[in-house]
Amino acid sequence: MITTLLISVGLVTSISVFLALLMVIADATIANYGEVGISINEGSKELTVKGGQPLLKALNEQGIFIPSACGGRGSCGLCKVQVLQGGGQVLPTELPWLSEEEVQNNVRLSCQFKVKQDVEIKIPEELFLVKAFQTKVARIRDLTYDIKEVTLELIDPPEINTQAGQFIQFQVPEYELTDEEVYRAYSISSAPSDNKRVELEIRLVPNGICTTYVHKFLKEGDTVMINGPYGDFYLRDTEREIICVAGGSGMAPIKSILLDMVDNGISRKTRYFFGARTTKDIFLLDEMKELEEKLPDFTFIPALSDPQDDEQWSGETGLITDVIDRMVDNVQETEAYLCGSPGMIDACVKVLKNKGIPEELIYFDKFA
Repeated sequence: MITTLLISVGLVTSISVFLALLMVIADATIANYGEVGISINEGSKELTVKGGQPLLKALNEQGIFIPSACGGRGSCGLCKVQVLQGGGQVLPTELPWLSEEEVQNNVRLSCQFKVKQDVEIKIPEELFLVKAFQTKVARIRDLTYDIKEVTLELIDPPEINTQAGQFIQFQVPEYELTDEEVYRAYSISSAPSDNKRVELEIRLVPNGICTTYVHKFLKEGDTVMINGPYGDFYLRDTEREIICVAGGSGMAPIKSILLDMVDNGISRKTRYFFGARTTKDIFLLDEMKELEEKLPDFTFIPALSDPQDDEQWSGETGLITDVIDRMVDNVQETEAYLCGSPGMIDACVKVLKNKGIPEELIYFDKFA
């Protein structure tokens, strides 16, 4: 009987998967939605686009760029827009990223929602200021065995205006891992004052479309298209003490913030906790030492969670949350800036809240 039940369940599952696949194929190859209209912000901008494609892609092709850290895979939840008319049912792939209030207010993930009829949407006005930039790869430098620093020289337009901590989207052309152009988001590591260049820190992800392209195919002198800037991860204009926490390529926006503090003479007390596994995962130590000399009350605190016996490491050890727990005491008038993986950020937020830092003063940039 159990065998029969399992066979029945397997059969139903297989049929369901097959039907779902047929619907996807039919939607992609058979359905022809023609041209549809997109009305933005009460008609302030009207677009005509090819129907049946994701809203994110349709807007992108019209030069309106919605932030998307994952490049449209539905795994970051950043590309939210309000669909006032023509939205239809919210998809299961969207629900994990939407609160009940957002669902009630017709907020959708623009990478998942396909434009199949005329729609009316609302987006933040500042997104109209986002631009596409043609750049040239000026330098590629190995920071660690799996992180490359990529410096892009702006060509057209020749300058970009950013806030320290923001990110851009990097366009990957068609190559062996993708049959279409895709975008991925990367934080800017250079100072906003260096507005003729954009510096990125890109960590290799196994089979990652963009990271594989950068690490194995990108060369100095190549042309790269980017768009931006995006994001609200930036230093707030207060007098509070600053705690920064990062790991891996999460170094990028924190470095940009620190460089901006130097440029603007900001001398607030700042402690930067950087978590790594072994010494081969630590980088920019000389640059951090220089910043300690330029910023009168700045301390860089690297920590290893798994130091090897032959590394002769004399610094802090343990998980970065343990190091913070040991070293952070007085949090009166303190705010925090975190950048890294969701797991690391969630753990650090918990520790900092337990220390007494209000959640509204903990700002973070989670990697998708």
